[in-house]
Amino acid sequence: MKTLIAAYSGVLRGTGSNILSALQDVFWFSKSKFEKQLQIISVLQWVLSFLVLGVTCSIILVYILCTDCWAIAALYVAWLVFDWDTPMKGGRRSPWVRNWAMWQYFRDYFPIRLVKTHNLPTNRNYIFGYHPHGIMGFGAFCNFGTEATGVSQKFPGIRPYLATLAGNFRIPILRDYLMSGGICPVNRHSIDFILSKNGTGNAVIIVVGGAAESLNCTPGKNLVILKNRKGFVKLALQHGADLVPVYSFGENEVYKQVIFEEGCWGRWVQKKFQKYIGFAPCVFHGRGLFSSNTWGLIPYPNPITTVVGEPITIPKTAHPTQREIDLYHSMYVSSLSKLFDKYKAKFGLPETEVLEVN
Repeated sequence: MKTLIAAYSGVLRGTGSNILSALQDVFWFSKSKFEKQLQIISVLQWVLSFLVLGVTCSIILVYILCTDCWAIAALYVAWLVFDWDTPMKGGRRSPWVRNWAMWQYFRDYFPIRLVKTHNLPTNRNYIFGYHPHGIMGFGAFCNFGTEATGVSQKFPGIRPYLATLAGNFRIPILRDYLMSGGICPVNRHSIDFILSKNGTGNAVIIVVGGAAESLNCTPGKNLVILKNRKGFVKLALQHGADLVPVYSFGENEVYKQVIFEEGCWGRWVQKKFQKYIGFAPCVFHGRGLFSSNTWGLIPYPNPITTVVGEPITIPKTAHPTQREIDLYHSMYVSSLSKLFDKYKAKFGLPETEVLEVN
């Protein structure tokens, strides 16, 4: 308002040419504020989808079955039965959904960047190990579940498949939403299909640390659960898929979490959920919807930079020995540590920072 008054005063004083620049300043401010609101809405949409979409869709479906519109729900249930195995066979990705403009606002909120360090030949298949998990894996989703950061342009000919909990694909509506982004179940059948019956140029992205790693995600901490996670290495050997370490700097900085100590009741509850349901409930908070000074579910707008490292060539071995698995696992751990050390200072960490591997 002060800018407009000053510009109007300038017109009265005979300096009316100033009004154009003044109006441009006001328009820029309004546009910038509007874009920021769109960014917050796009992030909130994904947070709510992550937390409650599955439960909400299930409740709505059951409710519709109890109304006069039950035939619509019955048709969907019939389709669900018919389509049940699709997630295990590469899913049903939609380039249209992956290129929604909403994902660009999602990307710009933090912002999120994808850094390519090496070319990936299209005559090979790949398993990307993504670290760390974070609370919701914003970097993994934005970089590999959408085209917001240009993954298909940076790695032409490579089809990314972000792997997540298989239970999500048993939930109506949510399963279709996830598949549209090229997201698949993180189980043996699904990954076997992608790496053996879907040609070459496929990249399965596995968040190796999983639910256990999410329990230790807190700002300022760079810790990965990896020492005893060797199943992805065995899969790589069985299919001759190259292993690619991926580290997301800033993934742990977007939420603040209450870390329960080992042995306390809180950690006991989290581990029981992890064991029997597949995920661990985290006690966390971000900023509020309308103010950054209040608590809420919106993540803090801190940069996330995902660096894709150099592929490790893996031979195809139908029945790998434990010694072979251990060898390539140690190579992978070493490669991940080198990737972290090489880029940590460039993306805001001190040179003395060490990646903790548990």
